[in-house]
Amino acid sequence: MVSSMTGFGRGRAAQDGREMTVELKSVNHRYLDLSFRMPRHISFAEDTLRTALNDSLSRGHVDVYVNYRNTRSDAKEVRIDTALLGAYLKSVKAAAAELREENDMTLSNALRLPDVTDIVEADEDDEAVKALTKEAVDKAIAELITARRGDLTERLATVDELRGKIETRAPMVVEEYRIKLNERIEAMLGGTVEVDVQRLATEVALFADKASIDEELVRLKSHTAQARELLSQSEAAGRRLDFVVQEMNREFNTIGSKANDAEIARLVILGKAELEKIREQVQNIE
Repeated sequence: MVSSMTGFGRGRAAQDGREMTVELKSVNHRYLDLSFRMPRHISFAEDTLRTALNDSLSRGHVDVYVNYRNTRSDAKEVRIDTALLGAYLKSVKAAAAELREENDMTLSNALRLPDVTDIVEADEDDEAVKALTKEAVDKAIAELITARRGDLTERLATVDELRGKIETRAPMVVEEYRIKLNERIEAMLGGTVEVDVQRLATEVALFADKASIDEELVRLKSHTAQARELLSQSEAAGRRLDFVVQEMNREFNTIGSKANDAEIARLVILGKAELEKIREQVQNIE
């Protein structure tokens, strides 16, 4: 299925005291461009992420954010700098002898001295972390692809909704023209002469024919359906989609110029703005 390159996906996996969250944020880009932000001590898992993303995506700039927690009892290590500790104890012993004071330095006190102890992340189980990474990134990719496809589909739905509003509004334009024309004629005649109903009907019919946008609305509906069909196909359809979007824009332009109505003009502007967003994505379609 064709998809755009804009979207967001999030995947979470947890197993045996380890928890991994992968978030993907994708925007348009000519090629597949990956940017990773992840804890340094599990940087070995980047290859797992890169392989999964390369297998599933072909274009777009993708920011990859990785959060990792290890709540296992062996997750951290306390490391003691025994050389520095020995130097501290030796210095304290020498000072006590020189000053003829009691050496009351205990091991527990010595361990509190600067830089003697350090709490560090323990070496990770590479295979366990990689398996967790694969599970989390696969979920994130699935959500991202769904979001990418949904973005264009939702924009087409908005275009269809605007077309429906124009379709509802169009008959009212003719009726409002008839009422205004009748009022204008009566005002000009000052109520002394009866309005020629036949002549009025003719003028309204001429206006209705000139302002008719029925054909444009039918074609616009057809183009929207065609765009949806192209989005559902698995083969490349970027150029055809671009052409269809151009045709949709042309129909909106014609509707705006023929309708002679402020509300329809407003809806046309909204439709063209939505088409511009679609066009930007279609030109970089995956």
